[in-house]
Amino acid sequence: MSQLPHLTDARIELEDRVATLTFERDDLRNALTGTALIDDIVHTAAWANLNREVSALIITGDGKAFSSGGNVKEMREKEGIFGGAAAEIQEQYRQGIQRIPLAMNDIEVPTIAAVNGAAIGAGFDLCNMCDIRIGCPETLLGETFINLGIIPGDGGAWFLQRVAGYQRAAELTLTGRLVKADEALEYGILMEVVDSDQLLPRAREIAAEIASKPPRGVRMTKRLLKAAQRMDLKDLLDMSASMQAISHQMEDHREAVDAFLDKRPPDFSGE
Repeated sequence: MSQLPHLTDARIELEDRVATLTFERDDLRNALTGTALIDDIVHTAAWANLNREVSALIITGDGKAFSSGGNVKEMREKEGIFGGAAAEIQEQYRQGIQRIPLAMNDIEVPTIAAVNGAAIGAGFDLCNMCDIRIGCPETLLGETFINLGIIPGDGGAWFLQRVAGYQRAAELTLTGRLVKADEALEYGILMEVVDSDQLLPRAREIAAEIASKPPRGVRMTKRLLKAAQRMDLKDLLDMSASMQAISHQMEDHREAVDAFLDKRPPDFSGE
């Protein structure tokens, strides 16, 4: 097994090509500011991109919350990224919490949010940065920035409408109301809602299915899906043709075809 990254307020595990990142600041409801979780997330994303033993990443939280987002006590005291003149706060956002959306948008492996509890503000936005979201009865979501007189400073306005559509994203962002698991499932924000004790097992089941596929093919497909969000059809088709040409030369493609015709499980090498 390759060396795991050193994290401060989270732990990382890797088993059978599936990495699991668990936030460990239940004392602050896994807040992203006022903790080391920003660095932990960014370091994990960089590690996953470089580590060819990783095919999927699950993100979850210890305790009652997935993540409460920004530390409101720090806001009141004007500490951390919330302190200083306007120009200082702008730079602190850029060098602080805005590193998360950039890292998550560039991560090459599929990501699954196992939303074990409240995911509020930037915590909700982190969920929406993942490819797949699974909830449980304790899941509570909210784009609540407006309730504190601020805006989604971490890219939430970009991510939420790509998950729920513009109209629903506008309603949730402009009202700041909280959404329970069943409603989030109806809106397509959550893909599934399962019993609390089945949340991580179900996330691992999905991740294991992804990890059973050709590793390079998984990463290339993730890149293609992300590119399709910003490219027109002609440019996407050109990119697809190039990626497909590469795919046809891979050892795992030949193994997949042979296994299919031989009616046996494939044995992928990652080449």
